[in-house]
Amino acid sequence: MELKVTRWKRYGHDRLYANLPDGTAVGWADVETGDITVLVAEYRDDVIAVLTDHLRNIPEPVVPQKTPKSPEAEAPPLLPPLTAADDLSANRPGESLLDKSGPGLIKRAVSQLLRRPVEWDSWRKGLEGEQRVGAELNRLARHGWRVLHSIPLADEVDVDHLLIGPGGVFSINTKHHHKRAVWVGDDSVKVDHGKPAPYARKSRAEARRVAGVLERYCGFPVPVEPVLVFVGVTDLKVVATQLSVRVYREREVAALAPLSGVLTVERVEQVYSVARHRRAWSKA
Repeated sequence: MELKVTRWKRYGHDRLYANLPDGTAVGWADVETGDITVLVAEYRDDVIAVLTDHLRNIPEPVVPQKTPKSPEAEAPPLLPPLTAADDLSANRPGESLLDKSGPGLIKRAVSQLLRRPVEWDSWRKGLEGEQRVGAELNRLARHGWRVLHSIPLADEVDVDHLLIGPGGVFSINTKHHHKRAVWVGDDSVKVDHGKPAPYARKSRAEARRVAGVLERYCGFPVPVEPVLVFVGVTDLKVVATQLSVRVYREREVAALAPLSGVLTVERVEQVYSVARHRRAWSKA
């Protein structure tokens, strides 16, 4: 069997993957240690032969020192059967904000008269932003994409939206800045030329966190890209060197629809089945 070898370097890993002609990974090698992991026992001999040969041809050769691991030893952990309580696909955009009661009517009226901002204003704007972006993302379903909203993480924060489809996985953070001008740099964002906010850095960290969860339960590399979506802004400028985070206005997220070639249909469903399971994120 002729296997194609590709190199994958991301999230601190450096691996060589042995793939079938259709792109299915049947084994991989850690370039740093030389360890070889066989994912499909049927191709064990071919995987070992082709990956050993490629390891030897890397500029700084690494010779495998350990016995290749069996598919059983490398099998990803299993999640319990999905229940209605654990199914995140039922979450609405802004689900985590919908349960916040906020101040009473009188307190809100007094605050408005005195022009005092209250925490509820931030929640309300955040909810409106997530609902508007969520509606745009839901339209991508007809293009083969899966969407999840308000994914709760372990430290009482959540992922606003997760988009899964043929073009990969996108961790989407929504920011509602009504009638404001926004500037996006490599590591920070400025609203109306104000103090830098770490939106870009936090978006990258969130994407790495999401990828860690999905790869753990899927057992194969899951590329996750961070995305910032701004709602209600009057102007949006992105510096030319900023390439690590995708940045859109709410109506521009449709640009993700035609992306493809990253995940097969089968892997889209596998990633989605993990991502919709609340238990997968409980310790993330």
